[in-house]
Amino acid sequence: MIIDRLIEKIKETENPTVVGLDPRLSYIPAYITDKYFEKYGNTPKAAAKSMLKFNKKIIDSIYDIVPAVKPQIAMYERYGIDGLKAYAKTIEYAKQKGLVVIGDIKRSDIASTAEAYSDGHIGVVDINGQKYKGFDCDFITLNPYLGSDSITPFLKDCKAYDRGLFVLAKTSNPNSGELQDLVCGGRPIYEYVGALIEKWGEEYIGKYGYSSVGAVVGATHREQAARLRSIMPHTFFLVPGYGAQGGKAEDLAVCFKDGIGAVVNSSRGIIAAHMKDEYKTCYNDERFFAAAARQACIDMKNDLRRCI
Repeated sequence: MIIDRLIEKIKETENPTVVGLDPRLSYIPAYITDKYFEKYGNTPKAAAKSMLKFNKKIIDSIYDIVPAVKPQIAMYERYGIDGLKAYAKTIEYAKQKGLVVIGDIKRSDIASTAEAYSDGHIGVVDINGQKYKGFDCDFITLNPYLGSDSITPFLKDCKAYDRGLFVLAKTSNPNSGELQDLVCGGRPIYEYVGALIEKWGEEYIGKYGYSSVGAVVGATHREQAARLRSIMPHTFFLVPGYGAQGGKAEDLAVCFKDGIGAVVNSSRGIIAAHMKDEYKTCYNDERFFAAAARQACIDMKNDLRRCI
């Protein structure tokens, strides 16, 4: 099962870090962007080419020390078709390097539309008997707020193609509580969602006791994360919010059991490490941005292992 592969990659690297590949043009060194803007002008194509080159350099520097990467599709969609090509090629390159890929798409819709989303991101599309993969992610993120019928098509493809999901349960953003913490029938909504995710994952449990149907649980909400861990014993967590959003290793330790049970995301804390004061001294040439990202991964690994 894909969840077993993710856990084995975590064990192999001794690192529960997932690198968020969420590039902004401001993160990309000028020696990369200048080349493409000169060739293609100030166009979406130049931006997308720059992002892909940047991503490949980052992947080359970290593929042997982390288990997974998580490209956020919105950062690519903003550049239209060219951006989506960069997204697809980023996924392809990361998988060539042996990384597990989590497509951060947060899709949700009625069943027929959900089926189309699933076909494109974790399933296949059939064209007159010929089957093709779309973006070919190992896992994707989903929004559950349309209910079970919006999730079922994705569950079918998880079974058919050995894929996985991370469904939003308690997110790391400051205003998540406006909806997720509302109390209904004596329990907050995020607990109801957590119980649903645990149920959805019952048929997808691997040899380590975790399901390929996981949950997104923010590092910035320690008490809620602890509660969710207690009611979701078989659910693997994708934990955003570490670092730049304020989550600390001490806060997210509750997401783990016996050293496993979660992967922790860091995006700009790693891919933009070369812009941070703590790394500028050692990596003061923009061409060393990927080396700074690698060191940031190592530092994050050591920080997490200190607490879990």
